[in-house]
Amino acid sequence: MRSVGVEEELLLVDAGTGEPLAVSGAVLAAADHCTGACSKGGGVKEHVFEKELQREQVEFGTKPVTEMGELQEEIVRWRAEAARHAASAGALVAALGTSPLPVRPSRNAGPRYEWIAEQFGLTAQEQLTCGCHVHVSVESDEEGVAVLDRIRPWLAVLIAMSANSPFWQGTDSGYGSYRNRVWNRLPSAGPVDVFGSADRYHEQVRAMVDTGVLHDERMIYFDARLSATYPTVEIRVADVCLEAGTTVLMAALVRALVETAARAWRAGEPPARVDTGLLRLAGWRAGRSGLDGPLLHPLTMRETAPVVAVRALHEHVRQALVDHGDDERASAEIATLLERGNGARVQRALLSERGDLAAVVLGCADTTTATPAF
Repeated sequence: MRSVGVEEELLLVDAGTGEPLAVSGAVLAAADHCTGACSKGGGVKEHVFEKELQREQVEFGTKPVTEMGELQEEIVRWRAEAARHAASAGALVAALGTSPLPVRPSRNAGPRYEWIAEQFGLTAQEQLTCGCHVHVSVESDEEGVAVLDRIRPWLAVLIAMSANSPFWQGTDSGYGSYRNRVWNRLPSAGPVDVFGSADRYHEQVRAMVDTGVLHDERMIYFDARLSATYPTVEIRVADVCLEAGTTVLMAALVRALVETAARAWRAGEPPARVDTGLLRLAGWRAGRSGLDGPLLHPLTMRETAPVVAVRALHEHVRQALVDHGDDERASAEIATLLERGNGARVQRALLSERGDLAAVVLGCADTTTATPAF
């Protein structure tokens, strides 16, 4: 069975006001101290926390696992650990795609981040967004690229399901995932054409880096790519999910998408030749609507109700979900998500109920570290 790993970026916020706090250095120092103490005590030394571009966020990565129950335990564990380390700096962690409250991000130090700031100007300065990246193992680059070519039409549905960033600089953006719009300002971000082979993929990546616009291969920000570090495909479209259970659902669906695509490739089925321009429109539509407006159907690229698009994705990958033992969990999580709504709907409901964005942030911080019922 294919292994799955998840990377989540979390917002660091003031425990009293909900405003973003530039304390990632202190949080990572606390995590490193805990890691060192664990190692000296004979425990397992684990480095799971990393800095990101801005000091108001921190990232963790799970180990690769094959069981979704174990992945859920990993996510709950590391969210709780992140919260514990943040508390030592007077902060909370919140699984929010963007800060609801106004913020002027503070860039982390380092040559690479300095290069990014100089190259991309205001785009980099404003780039305080938190995503969820799902890695799924593949047997080879050839299989990986075959998967990338075949999952393209389905990724926009994942954007809609995970949408968790309706607010930007203190204002309702009108989008379910405004993070998706901010992230896609970067020149290598977004959907790509069908590659057809691993050679063609690597030629394209080399050509893009050789332009000088990008610093290195790690700045290939395709919606889905071959990992430069691991033998995986990495799907990068999702907002960080407010609920840990939604993250697990994203991972289960992504693994099933990868397996379904790999099976189609082995069976000689060609990828759908959906124009990249249409995929951009589908991604925009998903970011705008979330689950509260029309989406483009992955098979027809025509407007449809969000429940229809979500169910089409579920049906497309159902056999793989069944084979992985994930369909019962996925079906339950999809039903909950469609009834309750994604993070964007929850955030807007909190604002309506509590009246201010600070309360939204603090309420979401509580939800971030809650233990899922499943």
